[in-house]
Amino acid sequence: MAAHPISAQAAIERMRRLSSDNGFSDIIDARTEDEFALDHLPGAINWPSLTNEERIRVGTLYKQVSSFEANKLGAMLVASNIARHIEHSVMGLSKDWQPLIYCWRGGKRSGSLALVLGQIGFRVWLIEGGYKAFRAAMLQDISRLVAGLHLRIITGPTGSGKTRLLHALTACGAQVLDLEELARHRSSVLGRIPGVAQPSQKHFDTLVWNKLRQFDPQKTVFVEAESKKVGNVAVPQVLMDAMRQSPCIDLQLSDDERVKLLLEDYAFFANDHELFAQRLSLLTELKGKTVVNAWRAQLAQAEVEPVVRDLLLHHYDPTYAKSVARNFVQMSHAEPAQLADRHSNSMQALAAKLLGQFG
Repeated sequence: MAAHPISAQAAIERMRRLSSDNGFSDIIDARTEDEFALDHLPGAINWPSLTNEERIRVGTLYKQVSSFEANKLGAMLVASNIARHIEHSVMGLSKDWQPLIYCWRGGKRSGSLALVLGQIGFRVWLIEGGYKAFRAAMLQDISRLVAGLHLRIITGPTGSGKTRLLHALTACGAQVLDLEELARHRSSVLGRIPGVAQPSQKHFDTLVWNKLRQFDPQKTVFVEAESKKVGNVAVPQVLMDAMRQSPCIDLQLSDDERVKLLLEDYAFFANDHELFAQRLSLLTELKGKTVVNAWRAQLAQAEVEPVVRDLLLHHYDPTYAKSVARNFVQMSHAEPAQLADRHSNSMQALAAKLLGQFG
């Protein structure tokens, strides 16, 4: 049975129409491990037709000897890898298994795997143009999805509990787009989470698209006000533009509670004064050596709370206020939302109120 070619747009449509199971039994990425790690379709599994090392071997042979010799080596390696995938992952499958397969451009690697699986008797779908075509279609689909959404932007100074409120809204059943969670970063110069790597830009785009396609356009989507970049990854411009035009909620919490919240949420800084001092060096250009060295000296004496308070009141607050006022056009008409404290009961009560009001 021959593989069935499917355009990237049609594959996305089928994934949207049958979102509960993606419309396919499995999505198989036939690229190398490194290509897969950089980005892949949501839910895809990696069956490399060539491993990282094997692809280098074939490419080197192609450049140094000839395409013919490279093709022979590639065919041998691909056949061996396909046999291993069949042995380990296919032997227990029923005939109604229908995989969607792709590689970089829908060429030899995915085509070889699709050919063998089709000859076995499976109905196999092959993305025309491969991952490259899917990414182009996915970026276009982000524009379509964003255009249909009703966004409500959660603003508020640093430490006011915006992320905690998003979590409470999620728990209440609201639709939430948590860009910092997808980016694995807390979106400030001190926002990198120790030991947690950010996704590539391509994978972040895919994560955003995958989240957007799950939303009901008839309901509000709550999202935190963000800059263009969350750490090292950029928010898709069409989404950024929509966020900046959307109505806002102005979250407020007392200064004392904000300091306590940050000491809890950034415990890795509060507990590792050396790490905190190192990260403060990133603010030297903005605040000057005298200010940063004073903060570092306080940390050396385990005076964490005064440093956090000073950062909030004299760095983050003025910067945030100017940025939000400049970039979010409806900020002057924002809905006020005052929190009594930083605790979960207050967050849950406000989330329920906002969901009833806007959800």
